[in-house]
Amino acid sequence: MNRFDYICPTSVAEAVSAWAPGSAYLGGGTNLLDLMKIGAMQPQKLIDVKKLAGLDTIEMLADGGARIGAQVRNSDLAHDSAFAAAFPMVAEAILSGASGQLRNAATIGGNLMQRTRCAYFQDAAAACNRRNSGSGCDARDGDNENLAVLGWSDACIATNPSDFCVPLAALDAIVEVAGPNGTREIPFADFHLLPGDTPETETALEPGELVTAVRLPAGAADFRRNARYLKVRERTSFAFALVSAAAAFRFADGKIAAARLALGAVAAKPWRIAEAEALMVGQAPGSELFARAASVALEGARPSGDNAYKIELARRTAARALTMAANGTPTRMPALPASPFGDHAHV
Repeated sequence: MNRFDYICPTSVAEAVSAWAPGSAYLGGGTNLLDLMKIGAMQPQKLIDVKKLAGLDTIEMLADGGARIGAQVRNSDLAHDSAFAAAFPMVAEAILSGASGQLRNAATIGGNLMQRTRCAYFQDAAAACNRRNSGSGCDARDGDNENLAVLGWSDACIATNPSDFCVPLAALDAIVEVAGPNGTREIPFADFHLLPGDTPETETALEPGELVTAVRLPAGAADFRRNARYLKVRERTSFAFALVSAAAAFRFADGKIAAARLALGAVAAKPWRIAEAEALMVGQAPGSELFARAASVALEGARPSGDNAYKIELARRTAARALTMAANGTPTRMPALPASPFGDHAHV
């Protein structure tokens, strides 16, 4: 690990003022510090934002939405009873990620900013356009069976590893940020970027901007009775998704009045599928409808290497998540959150 400066500001304004090229904001550190140890990231300055006032609160808003401070810990959000009741698939997604110890340290803002788990990004000796622009992509001809099948480019085939971000995409979350030019809001759909020719630019953040909160809008809680997150992984505990899906419905008179569907671990950002959602509106729920919607969701998919299997796996995961959501949100969190092997008792 290279030498670096470390500062601990006391306000958002002070943190933003301290930023300079080569700096990194430090929250829980569960991703950043690991990458520093293996040489995949080498910031010259760490700006510790864990103790900034006002960033560690969960607010249930009067309009039915919620505002989550960027320094709220993953475990605190998932176990907040009011939040979990209003946004159950978000809580289910958080509890399916990492281990209990990591969830106790990791923060909401850090979750949004976590880097890909592509082995070539993490190997400082490998060619990786995301880590070192213009160096190439060793993943293209390497170990790529778990990498992207949607939205990838010749420059990068990495995937976004987050569980938490998938239901946020489905629920139209908003990211609040502060930076040298003041504060602004970024729609979640625009926050993470596809690689194109510039995979080194992973988010819509401008230099020096800091995530301060995530907000779920009014209406997001309307899906609470029929909302699920499903994660397929190589082992049930402490593993990143091969494919995941967040699915939710609002019903009226036995028909689907509104639908939400987003996929995870298939692209460099959570993959929201508006066309599949529109297909289901006005229809009665059922396996044939969900299979058609899942097929629409994967229409643009293509292998980026030895990963053609992920396309069919994603179709099946999407269809099963839709079925689970239609059956209803469980009265209690499953023993194995988001797992195909969990207890799926429902209302």
